[in-house]
Amino acid sequence: MATSAQPVPGPLLTSPDGLVQAIGLPGATLLVIGNVIGSAIFLTTGTIAADLQSIPALLAAWVVGGVLAMAGGLTYAELGAMFPRTGGMYVFLEEAYGAVWGFLFGWAALLVVLTGSVAGVAVGFAEYFSYFVPSLSTSRILWTAGPLTLSAGGIVAAVSILAIGWINLVGVTTVNRVQGALTIAKIAGIAAIPLLAIALHPVTPELSPMLPPVARPVAAFGVAMIAVMWAFEGWSYLAMSSGEVRDAARVVPRAYILGTLALTLIYLVVNVGYIFSLSLTEMAGETRIAEKAMTTLIGPVGATFIAAVVVISTLGCNVAGTLAMSRACYAMALDRLFFRSVAAVHPRYRTPHIAIAFTCIWSALLAVSGSYDQLFTYVTFASVLFSTLGGVAIFRLRRTRPLLARPYKTWGYPWVPALFAAGSGLLVVNTLMERPVESLLGLGLVALGLPAYWYWNGQRAATS
Repeated sequence: MATSAQPVPGPLLTSPDGLVQAIGLPGATLLVIGNVIGSAIFLTTGTIAADLQSIPALLAAWVVGGVLAMAGGLTYAELGAMFPRTGGMYVFLEEAYGAVWGFLFGWAALLVVLTGSVAGVAVGFAEYFSYFVPSLSTSRILWTAGPLTLSAGGIVAAVSILAIGWINLVGVTTVNRVQGALTIAKIAGIAAIPLLAIALHPVTPELSPMLPPVARPVAAFGVAMIAVMWAFEGWSYLAMSSGEVRDAARVVPRAYILGTLALTLIYLVVNVGYIFSLSLTEMAGETRIAEKAMTTLIGPVGATFIAAVVVISTLGCNVAGTLAMSRACYAMALDRLFFRSVAAVHPRYRTPHIAIAFTCIWSALLAVSGSYDQLFTYVTFASVLFSTLGGVAIFRLRRTRPLLARPYKTWGYPWVPALFAAGSGLLVVNTLMERPVESLLGLGLVALGLPAYWYWNGQRAATS
């Protein structure tokens, strides 16, 4: 590392964490949106349609997901305003429940939640990139050894993560600009689906049956919500980079509220576009549902268009996602609960370059090793589990630290946080019952963090 390198010039402020505060309200709002809209909205509606077999139930699932995300955004806005530091959920849980709970989230984030989310989006990127280069499809298996397989698409996904890691390395200002431009581009591209569908409406939506015509409709709805919450995965990640937001106590709450409202509207409108383009039978089980809808609407050129939109969308999502996962890792290292070298800041770019490299390499390995469905199931379970704990944290902190400054207080307290915590908790229980293998795998990976915590906490105590 060159010792002559100079810090980033200009009027930008440096946070107590040592990072540059370069993100304003527009950038923060686009981070909330960009962190979420990746590949899921283009891929998961077919899975939901197969689970529910009902258009009204399908739309209801997206509405419920949006309501939970908005309730969560209002709740996390208070937490983010109270603790405007790098680390997000890691900081919230540590402040509410103690260091071990913050560490377990950070551990799960590094092993599964954040790195797995980035990996899953990268696999979605590879699925659509193969539209332009069929030889690089995830279905092209290059090597197999027992349960492990290596596909050409998996390699593409891994390479995309490493390339995005480099973009994150060269500065948060660059990340903010690239991610913002990609987010605006993908919103514009997504808007074409409902606009064309409503204008051409080749299909009249089937409004019956109202409830899923299956033996266990409530359980089916819960399973469908796994895919919905995967599509909303990432709305809370802005808080991970709060240390790089200017006037974070004011900006973070506003960005959460604006971002989650925009996401709910976008997702609902896109799904309306699907149901005006395809029948329920055509939707059910269709992996590339956006591609099929656009092909129905305007022919082969529609498939090419949507494939390009998804490629842009997934890249933008992972630019933002890499920012979040590396900052969680960096926050743990700052607290001396991870490898000390990971707390290093690049002298020229003022970014946590070791944390970026570490998390990107692990995420790339996950992308190579897992299928899209496997990734989003265990990522969603672990993520919603900790999100539930985060929602409950607001009640605990109101009781145990009533005098702490709260620049923003959650609108609708206590009902809005209770709605978020209860809805997330029910989803955790249902996922554990309906997808026990994936859920237990997620819990097992979280539990592996306990020995690691005891080790690093002991090291920290010994050097204090």
